[in-house]
Amino acid sequence: MKFAIITNVNHVENSGQFFGYAPYVREMNIWFKYVDKVIIVAPLIKANPTEIDIAYIHNQIEFRKVSDFSFTSFKNILFSIVKIPVILWSIFWAMKNADHIHLRCPGNMGLLGCFVQILFPGKIKTAKYAGNWDPQSKQPWTYKLQKSILNNTFLTKNMTVLVYGDWDKQSKNIKPFFTATYSELEKIQPEKPFLDPVIKFIFVGSLVSGKNPMYAVNIVEGLAKKGKSVILNLYGDGAEKNVLQRYITNNKLDSIVFLHGNQTKEIVKTAYQESHFVILPSKSEGWPKAIAEGMFWGCIPAATKVSCIPYMLDHGKRGIMLEMDLEKDVNQINDVLNENNFLALSKTAADWSQYYTTEIFELEIKKLLEK
Repeated sequence: MKFAIITNVNHVENSGQFFGYAPYVREMNIWFKYVDKVIIVAPLIKANPTEIDIAYIHNQIEFRKVSDFSFTSFKNILFSIVKIPVILWSIFWAMKNADHIHLRCPGNMGLLGCFVQILFPGKIKTAKYAGNWDPQSKQPWTYKLQKSILNNTFLTKNMTVLVYGDWDKQSKNIKPFFTATYSELEKIQPEKPFLDPVIKFIFVGSLVSGKNPMYAVNIVEGLAKKGKSVILNLYGDGAEKNVLQRYITNNKLDSIVFLHGNQTKEIVKTAYQESHFVILPSKSEGWPKAIAEGMFWGCIPAATKVSCIPYMLDHGKRGIMLEMDLEKDVNQINDVLNENNFLALSKTAADWSQYYTTEIFELEIKKLLEK
């Protein structure tokens, strides 16, 4: 089987291997186990792999480089007008050469892929919509356009669209899905350290305004003002890093808030195991990997009511639904800071998340490829 991927993910080449963002590549390597050849249509940039990049694993990869493009400024729009016809041509031939077409959405490449796949109604197709599928959410018009095409069975034939959450009034194309990080072999009943002498919070994700890391800092600061012994470890990098560092320094939080930057999967795994709460005050999500991973190790999740998070947290029965009102949210967390409440909620979170192992994930992927 020839398997073509159309993706917006930036890749780098090193020693004959192609590297990309680790969670995405790790997932694609599972798909690759069941295909004979891979065609990747994606941007390829000049850089070295970072701590959060890993390589694809397959001995038959054909990489078809395309230019990155965006519509974020008038200048970028002009450049995009020139680039897009060439990119469309590359996507068309990749799809024509493939037995199975796989789109990664949302994103600019995914948008072009949504249009081109219309020309191949007879080919088996899948799309992974890794963003927020909530029909009521506010999103860029390009995201809404992708969702409209994918949800339209006249334009999009023979495709299974994998989305996060179970939403009303969706077409037969749409399949609620999930993602997974840890295997069945790693599944143990977490033994969380007691909340004394220090309560540990963890934030994992990009340090950007959309993920709202400052609110995580504010919550821990608020608990400290209530006399709680707390620390917050933030893992990730991004545009907000300097802003966070200045706030930490100016408010004398250096002893309770720590910026660790991007770290390996194993380092983050150990941090989850040693933490009590995983916090994600994000403005928008698909399947929030950090929340699912933290819950796997018994961290109580504290997250906003976006995308499929209410489903993941069972509307507050296995975690804390942040109201984005600092006083209310600090009080919500403070209310579970006793041994009985904490341990009960921790167990409920772990029991749910530990169902979604990489083995279950791989089984579902295999079913999609056998159609």
